[in-house]
Amino acid sequence: MSQISNFEGTIITLILVLVIWDTVWKIIALWKSARRKQLGWFIALAIINSAGILPIIYLLLNKDKPEFQG
Repeated sequence: MSQISNFEGTIITLILVLVIWDTVWKIIALWKSARRKQLGWFIALAIINSAGILPIIYLLLNKDKPEFQG
Protein backbone atom coordinates (compact mmCIF):
# COMPACT_ATOMS: atom_id res chain seq x y z
CA MET A 1 0.00 0.00 0.00
CA SER A 2 2.83 2.45 0.76
CA GLN A 3 4.26 1.90 -2.74
CA ILE A 4 1.06 3.22 -4.29
CA SER A 5 1.00 6.37 -2.17
CA ASN A 6 4.71 6.97 -2.84
CA PHE A 7 4.04 6.66 -6.58
CA GLU A 8 1.10 9.06 -6.34
CA GLY A 9 3.25 11.57 -4.47
CA THR A 10 5.91 11.36 -7.17
CA ILE A 11 3.34 11.93 -9.92
CA ILE A 12 1.82 14.90 -8.10
CA THR A 13 5.28 16.42 -7.61
CA LEU A 14 6.14 15.87 -11.28
CA ILE A 15 2.89 17.52 -12.40
CA LEU A 16 3.45 20.46 -10.07
CA VAL A 17 6.99 21.01 -11.39
CA LEU A 18 5.71 20.83 -14.97
CA VAL A 19 2.95 23.36 -14.26
CA ILE A 20 5.42 25.79 -12.68
CA TRP A 21 7.89 25.29 -15.58
CA ASP A 22 5.19 25.97 -18.19
CA THR A 23 3.78 28.96 -16.32
CA VAL A 24 7.13 30.71 -15.97
CA TRP A 25 8.03 30.34 -19.66
CA LYS A 26 4.50 31.29 -20.73
CA ILE A 27 4.50 34.50 -18.66
CA ILE A 28 7.86 35.58 -20.07
CA ALA A 29 6.84 34.87 -23.67
CA LEU A 30 3.40 36.49 -23.29
CA TRP A 31 4.99 39.60 -21.80
CA LYS A 32 7.50 39.93 -24.63
CA SER A 33 4.96 39.24 -27.38
CA ALA A 34 2.60 41.85 -25.91
CA ARG A 35 5.40 44.43 -25.71
CA ARG A 36 6.25 43.73 -29.37
CA LYS A 37 2.56 43.93 -30.36
CA GLN A 38 2.67 40.43 -31.91
CA LEU A 39 -1.00 39.51 -31.56
CA GLY A 40 -0.73 36.16 -33.39
CA TRP A 41 2.03 34.93 -31.09
CA PHE A 42 0.21 36.27 -28.03
CA ILE A 43 -2.97 34.36 -28.89
CA ALA A 44 -1.09 31.14 -29.73
CA LEU A 45 0.93 31.32 -26.53
CA ALA A 46 -2.17 32.00 -24.45
CA ILE A 47 -4.19 29.12 -25.93
CA ILE A 48 -1.68 26.33 -26.56
CA ASN A 49 -0.34 24.38 -23.59
CA SER A 50 2.95 22.85 -24.64
CA ALA A 51 4.92 22.29 -21.41
CA GLY A 52 7.01 25.36 -22.12
CA ILE A 53 8.07 24.32 -25.62
CA LEU A 54 6.13 26.95 -27.61
CA PRO A 55 7.18 29.85 -25.34
CA ILE A 56 10.83 28.78 -25.58
CA ILE A 57 10.56 28.60 -29.39
CA TYR A 58 9.02 32.08 -29.47
CA LEU A 59 11.73 33.52 -27.24
CA LEU A 60 14.51 31.96 -29.33
CA LEU A 61 13.02 33.14 -32.65
CA ASN A 62 12.47 36.69 -31.41
CA LYS A 63 15.44 37.23 -29.10
CA ASP A 64 17.06 39.90 -31.30
CA LYS A 65 13.89 41.84 -32.11
CA PRO A 66 13.42 45.11 -30.24
CA GLU A 67 10.39 45.66 -28.07
CA PHE A 68 7.82 48.20 -29.23
CA GLN A 69 8.76 51.72 -28.23
CA GLY A 70 5.54 53.63 -27.75
